Amino acid sequence: MKVAKTVVVGLSGGVDSAVAAMLLKEQGWHVLGLFMKNWEDDDSDEYCSSRQDLVDVMSLADVIGIDVEVVNFAAEYKERVFAHFLKEYQLGRTPNPDVLCNSEIKFSAFLEHALSIGADCIATGHYAGVREFAGTFQLLKAEDGTKDQSYFLHRLNQQQLAKTLFPLAGLYKREVRKIAEAAGLHVALKKDSTGICFIGERPFKDFLMRYLPRQKGEIRSLDDDRLLGEHDGVAYHTIGQRKGLHIGGVKGGRSGDGGDHDAWFVARKDIASNTLYVVQGHAHPALLTDELRAEDLSWVAGRAAHTHWVYTARTRYRQADAACEIERIDADACLIRFAEPQWAVTPGQSVVIYESRVCLGGGVIA
Repeated sequence: MKVAKTVVVGLSGGVDSAVAAMLLKEQGWHVLGLFMKNWEDDDSDEYCSSRQDLVDVMSLADVIGIDVEVVNFAAEYKERVFAHFLKEYQLGRTPNPDVLCNSEIKFSAFLEHALSIGADCIATGHYAGVREFAGTFQLLKAEDGTKDQSYFLHRLNQQQLAKTLFPLAGLYKREVRKIAEAAGLHVALKKDSTGICFIGERPFKDFLMRYLPRQKGEIRSLDDDRLLGEHDGVAYHTIGQRKGLHIGGVKGGRSGDGGDHDAWFVARKDIASNTLYVVQGHAHPALLTDELRAEDLSWVAGRAAHTHWVYTARTRYRQADAACEIERIDADACLIRFAEPQWAVTPGQSVVIYESRVCLGGGVIA
């Protein structure tokens, strides 16, 4: 008698991971569920939905017919992700903790735990794909381009991908919800979670202020050095930010290209002088760049992309792929040149490289 292989599915309490678990069970896998608790500080119902999510997970497990284990990775999260998050903000950069959470927690600590209890592999409800090609595991974009999450997974390595399943790779979100509804899963129409997992829906600036002290400074015009206002700390702001500056300007403005009433955008942060420099108009040249330096490189296949080949890249999650080429500097840094200028390229964020549907990896924008 053939024994079913065991897969541990990371269950979040949402529709995506629930359908992923159900599909795998229908395919004949022995499915176990795992609910990860990654944050304990200020874990209140006002901003953190973990209690309700756990209730949903247990209810879903009953309907699907699987066992669930609850595992606390809060210590690992604080050490491997949150400490880096705060350090980057202190240095004036804007990190992407979701990228680090995937490589360090969801596909590292979680994977290690799953293998330690005898599982053959893990699975999640991410919208991405994995396939073996010519002896290498490739990370692929999802069929649903509006939900594709390969950007957040670009730091996964061969060992992690070899032990990972993405059951939703070929499905559109609307199909996932229909599957859940047909199966009687009560989360079929549950709203997707947004924001960073440990912050929830709370005001981001208020959250940062609990860990990084207020440090008032000047807001100045980059074009003429005019004093426009005051900020509470450059760490609380990011390149391209429009809201929360309180210095006037209206979105769209009068002309949209730097007119008197156009919105102001953060264009530069001077950490040494604690000064925030802003420009007026979404199309201001200071917000556009056709070249960036990427560091802390991570390549899915374990080897760097070819120099001077034409690829595409994203410098933020919600962005269309942009044509580019790579010029290697050394083993851990490269220059990426774009065919067209990119808007609000932000130090600390990730630049992710693609060759058609294949995610090659990426690095941190320096």
